[in-house]
Amino acid sequence: MASDLKIQTEKVYDDPEKGTVDAIVPSYPRDEKLREVVPPQYLEVKKSDTKDAPKKPMPKLKKKVSNWIRFKLWFNTYRKFFCFTFGLNMIGLGLAASGHFPYAIRQSGAMVVGNLNFAILMRNEIFGRILYWIVNTAFAKWTPLWWRLGCTSVLQHLGGIHSGCALSGVLWLLLKVVNAFRSHQLQHDAVLVMGVVTNFAVMISALSAFPWVRNTHHNVFERHHRFVGWMGLLSTWAFVILGDCYNGVTKTWDLSGVDLIHHQDVWFTIGMTVFIALPWICVREVPVDIELPSPKVAIVRFERGMQQGLLGRISRSSIMEYHAFGIISEGKHAKYHYMIAGVQGDFTKSLVNDPPRTLWTRQVKFAGVSNTSTLYKRGIRICTGTGIGAALSTCLQSPNWYLIWIGSDQEKTFGPTISGLIHRHIEPERLVLWDSKKRGGRPDTMKILKEAYHFWRAEVVFITSNYIGNTEIMEGCKEAGIPVFGTLWDF
Repeated sequence: MASDLKIQTEKVYDDPEKGTVDAIVPSYPRDEKLREVVPPQYLEVKKSDTKDAPKKPMPKLKKKVSNWIRFKLWFNTYRKFFCFTFGLNMIGLGLAASGHFPYAIRQSGAMVVGNLNFAILMRNEIFGRILYWIVNTAFAKWTPLWWRLGCTSVLQHLGGIHSGCALSGVLWLLLKVVNAFRSHQLQHDAVLVMGVVTNFAVMISALSAFPWVRNTHHNVFERHHRFVGWMGLLSTWAFVILGDCYNGVTKTWDLSGVDLIHHQDVWFTIGMTVFIALPWICVREVPVDIELPSPKVAIVRFERGMQQGLLGRISRSSIMEYHAFGIISEGKHAKYHYMIAGVQGDFTKSLVNDPPRTLWTRQVKFAGVSNTSTLYKRGIRICTGTGIGAALSTCLQSPNWYLIWIGSDQEKTFGPTISGLIHRHIEPERLVLWDSKKRGGRPDTMKILKEAYHFWRAEVVFITSNYIGNTEIMEGCKEAGIPVFGTLWDF
């Protein structure tokens, strides 16, 4: 039977022009002697076969998971980091407001800018890449699984520190400005005005990043978070310099600048400026080729190869409307890398309706959760639809990763480039392609995933899907005791 299976799979994959290969995933028979799962059988779906395919998926009852599992998924590492950083700051803020934290009262500017500095650092691409590199180099495969899972969780959820510190910085700034107005007789009017301007700019920048604004009004988020944030940075410099140079007792200005270097808030502001500027120094306009396999998808091709697990930001202009997409590449020495842009908003529609010859991008890419795949001996990458853009590189570059891709009319929708990469580099024994159009609906995802998990002896599962699909798979994996990481929607 094994030889028949090998011959059959070779026939399917020798000719990638035949179309999408779907996996029929039965209940795998077990060899009682070896106590192993027999590899799944891969069968080609021919046009004649699709006539017999069911028109609608079989109805199934959705199993409810316990509230405890839902709570554990909700109270993830992101929210733990947020609660810790924000809670710690609120304790300090309360002590400072009540007069029991003298350092925070004396160095109120450092408390403000220090928090904002750390918030920006957590979102800096270069800092993130360094952290991922250190973890992936130091702890890959030899450390206990619980430690490696913890490392992945921490790296994926650094945004919780970003949010906690950013919101804390806003509130520390509010306290500083309120205290300045309380002692207005010791403050110059210029200091008070810049305090108000800085407070409004920082608050607008922070509020524009709330999930409802960011997810439903992306352009509003980007313009306010970026440009008002830059205005906030300039006003912060003015507020810090004016506040540190003015002596409220003598009512004089010390404009020599010698005393400035001894103030903590100045150094924090320098750090904040560097962290904001670094990614923009790496912005370049690069040539691209746009492949349009269908009206639903644009495949953007760039020069040079990339390591797996990276995402890139692209735009039609140098400073406006950047959008992040997963990067597909055969390796660092490949000739090209690709991004899959599913048509959803105005930007992605413009890639299809008016394909550009060049795009602006940050040459330093940022790491996603897939970048930690090198920590694990074996794993499963499951994705739906355009999620293949973030998932495929891991399976292309590592023979230890198993790919499950669920989509509709995959060959026609995503074209020969993506299908060719899959067929050339991923062996049938570590691949499940499920075409919901040919199969008559979505599969029992958890059945496929559980069987693949045990067959492949995987240590972890990574998910890239929409909100509903991600939630269902995360809940199913948690209930089954399968280590899993899914798409993150920052709260």
